[in-house]
Order: sequence, then structure tokens, then C-alpha cells
Amino acid sequence: MKKTEFIEELKKIGINPNQEQLNQLDIYYNFLIKSNKNINLTNIVEEEAVYLKHFYDSLTIVKIIDLNKIKTLCDVGSGAGFPGVVLKIFFPHLEIILVDSLNKRVKFLNELIELLKLSNIKAIHQRMEVYSLEKKEYFDIITARAVAKIRTLNEISVLALKINGKLIYLKSNLDLEIENIEHNLKKLGLIFFKKEEFCLPIENSLRTLICFQKKCSTRKEFPRKFKEIKDKPL
Repeated sequence: MKKTEFIEELKKIGINPNQEQLNQLDIYYNFLIKSNKNINLTNIVEEEAVYLKHFYDSLTIVKIIDLNKIKTLCDVGSGAGFPGVVLKIFFPHLEIILVDSLNKRVKFLNELIELLKLSNIKAIHQRMEVYSLEKKEYFDIITARAVAKIRTLNEISVLALKINGKLIYLKSNLDLEIENIEHNLKKLGLIFFKKEEFCLPIENSLRTLICFQKKCSTRKEFPRKFKEIKDKPL
């Protein structure tokens, strides 16, 4: 995706980038590629691919939620900052916490935040099932992109979500993940809210956004660690 195509596709989903935001993405890309030589952050390094598969893909969350009405957001397993840092660039009013279990990635994220001169956003070195115990019912939105299976994400994140808050996951194909998920939702006080399927422009690969809403406080806590959470780069 060329930068001109990136701008035009963003306009189609209601985002009109300004020059400062575009400059920040340039800085982001260059720092990502530089850091990727020492830290395995991403397998996607070609500029046009990063703009499509990381930057644009992160912003497609607006297809399912109006972020202008959201205040607090947590990005689980943020990795190289997708979608959390990209969302902060385009929605600067958001208070964002990036949670990652690998300290090298957290260091990269905090250096990136400083480089981009972003405020009210930070990365923390923690597992989400532990962080949720510290931040019960704090966030309006919790996001995750290519991190773990939906059932696991629900369990490790739900305690940190406000009543009526939403869990939003950015996936490719999730048909198998949502089979017989009703029991998982019921025990966590969650309901299905919305699903949006679409194809990325240019390459037409399938993407799915799925959203669950929290309707009541979760009684059961989940302090155990989940081995299936991925530590591999996107």
C-alpha cells in the first residue's frame, strides 16, 4: 500500500490524517525497522506492506467502534504497538496502556512513545491475567491483535473491563474460535455485541473484527498463567 493509497483508504473509513500524523508514521516505520534488527518485532518489513498490514489494519477497528466516544483503552500483547500506538496517533484523546510479557518489546514501545512525543500512553511489562487484578473494571475498551485464542483473551482481560465495556479482537478467520463459545461468555458476564468481516484493500485478505460486551461484574478471578499466549512476532 503506497502512502497515497493509505490516505485514500483511511478516508473511506472516516479517518482524515493530518501531516503530523503522517510524519509520526514515517518515524514509527523507520524506528521499527531499525529496532527489528536487534529485537524480533515483525516479519513484515517492506514499507508498503507495513502501511497495509500493520498501520491500516490497526485502524480498521473504527469499523466496529466509535473511538471518539472512548476514554480508556488497553492493548493486550501489544508487541510492536499494533494496534495500540497507531490508535494513539490518530485518536490522541485516548488514555492507552500497552501490556506485553516481553521486556524487550516494552522497552521498544516506551522508546517509540518518547520518540513520537505521545502523552497519556505507556507500555508495561506484565501478563494480562496479573494486570487485570490490579486494574479491575478500569478500561472502556480492551483490544488484542494476533495474540491468543478468544476464550483465553476473554478470561485474562475481563476483570479489567468496565461494566458495558467492550473486548475487541482483530483476527483473520475466527470461525473455529467462536464455536461453542457461549459457556465462556456466560461464566464471564459477556455477551456477543458485533462482528465485522471485510477484506484488506490491495491484497484482499480476509479480516474479522469481533466485539463482546461486559454486562455484569465477573466473580471468578483467573490468576493462572496461560501458556498458549504467543510470544512470536507478527
